[in-house]
Amino acid sequence: MNDPSRRGPIAGFFVGLWAAMNFTRRLFFNLLFFGFALVLLLAAIGGGHGRPLLQRTTLVIAPEGRLVEQFTSDPVSRALSRTLGDDGAGEVQLRDLLRAIDAARDDKRIERVLLRTDRLQFSGYASIREVAAALARLRASGKQVVAFGENFDQNQYLLAAQANEVYLDPMGGLTMEGLARYRQYYREGLQDKLGVDVHLFRVGEYKSAAEPYILDAASPASKEADLYWMNDIWQRYLGDIARVRKVSAQQLADNIDTLPQGIDAAHGDLAQYALQHKLVDGLKTEQDIDDLLAKRGVADDNADDGFREVSFDAYLAHLDRGLQLDERPQVAVVVAEGEIAGGKQPPGSVGGESTSDLLRDARDDDHVKAVVLRVNSPGGEVFASEQIRRQVEAIKAAGKPVVVSMGDVAASGGYWISMNADRIYADPSTITGSIGIFGLIPTIPRTLEKIGVHTDGVGTTRFAGAFDITRPLDPDVGRIVQSVIDKGYRDFTGRVAKARGRSVEEIDAIARGRVWSGAEAKQRGLVDTFGGLEDAIADAAARAKLGKSNAWQVRYIEKAATPFERFFTRFAQNRVAAAWLQDSSLGQAMLAHALPQTRTDLHFIDAALKSGRGAPAKAMAYCFCGL
Repeated sequence: MNDPSRRGPIAGFFVGLWAAMNFTRRLFFNLLFFGFALVLLLAAIGGGHGRPLLQRTTLVIAPEGRLVEQFTSDPVSRALSRTLGDDGAGEVQLRDLLRAIDAARDDKRIERVLLRTDRLQFSGYASIREVAAALARLRASGKQVVAFGENFDQNQYLLAAQANEVYLDPMGGLTMEGLARYRQYYREGLQDKLGVDVHLFRVGEYKSAAEPYILDAASPASKEADLYWMNDIWQRYLGDIARVRKVSAQQLADNIDTLPQGIDAAHGDLAQYALQHKLVDGLKTEQDIDDLLAKRGVADDNADDGFREVSFDAYLAHLDRGLQLDERPQVAVVVAEGEIAGGKQPPGSVGGESTSDLLRDARDDDHVKAVVLRVNSPGGEVFASEQIRRQVEAIKAAGKPVVVSMGDVAASGGYWISMNADRIYADPSTITGSIGIFGLIPTIPRTLEKIGVHTDGVGTTRFAGAFDITRPLDPDVGRIVQSVIDKGYRDFTGRVAKARGRSVEEIDAIARGRVWSGAEAKQRGLVDTFGGLEDAIADAAARAKLGKSNAWQVRYIEKAATPFERFFTRFAQNRVAAAWLQDSSLGQAMLAHALPQTRTDLHFIDAALKSGRGAPAKAMAYCFCGL
């Protein structure tokens, strides 16, 4: 036999070459692995430790993305998005914005604030006014606030106007146009064109959430109610701008009515128009603003903008590093943001089970002495709303006060989960009310007939298969559904009456699906007082008799980040790691994999058509009442 150890010179050469290649390959990948591990280790040791915060620093608040109560994506996705420069689709937590502004007020290292709101997106005016109030407190402390934008819409401008000085790019513009709420109506397309018959069951002539499926235009009742609360919010908006810009609200309204003439007089120059009407204090480029702040503050050639500054995210990191283990009693905050659906839902939506679990955690935690439920929701499923309401009652039964803080919207199911609180806070521009119930059942036999498809068969009773959407809806089935909806409305108004200490008749008179602004709701007894989240937290602490503000702490109860998510977030904040990720195709691939998928706007309709766990129809308490 051949002895493998005795090879010829040619075979020996190739064997040696293969061994050398194997060694080189292993060496390369080992070096790559250990290099990556070293970067991770350095990030873990030094991640988040940026430059020290020096005296006479300008805080640059220029967040990008939607202003939200709660992040809808996980920490890894957010860290990667920021690192790779994908902030345009990001999110900014209201609580973070407020705490940065409030911290800067007493931080002697912060000399002034540069405010850029032209990359923020808003969902309503209550949250904007809450930030505006924080900026007003900052100005009152003596800190200078300078606002700059390339272009402002009216929402962004409401915040920018709170600054001591407002500057606009000479090529930019500022638009104030008023409030509007227009929707698409599908009756002709669905029923006449496609043959889809939509059956709507509701209580309350103002409950207009599902009208687009049965009408070709808004009903008179819907228009009446919408214009009522929208005018209230718009007049408040004009008043807020007039107060800080030293012009009259009537003049602002007149400027909008004569907008074509005004723009013509400014020769089509929107920036000059804003300057002429005292909406801004000057026209400057971004470089002009950098030079201005370098002159007023401390010039720094090593800084990106030429002056000593700290970014919004970096300042939050400084604040977070100051946090230590704290054993003081807690006021817990549970956020209920988004549509209300059954089961366990991710952050950014409200789950009958998942949100109830958070409230249960607050009830069972001995360190938690009071609870604030922050509600920013247009509602959704009735049963899921009831699950959450029951947990509010259970917390109160355990001897812990519950205070609700309403955000931009707390309507329909959003009001259902709020009504049993010890006290309800809202901004005058909060959208609330919409106490009403509806159910929606589409049937498609005429649609199928258009393509020659027919449904037939047998059932053991006259109601077997009654909710098959391929069959016409039996009128007696419709009676059953309407009875369910009627009962849901009685439950809703009855619970509100009990919670608010009113008669059912009094609640019915202001219910019937009608939407109110926070100011209108307070006049009608649906809201107790005006105030933001901080006011609600202070009230909850007072009800729990926790003493002065330094004797207790605030804790948000939400799904905790995993150890890997916390580690990777810290890693992505490290300068070396961030630079590596920005140039790494691996980082790009990880980002694409981690970003959450977008939900469709009509998700709640899809959920409404799913099984109601034995109920003949799923009752919905939902309000299409956002701006």
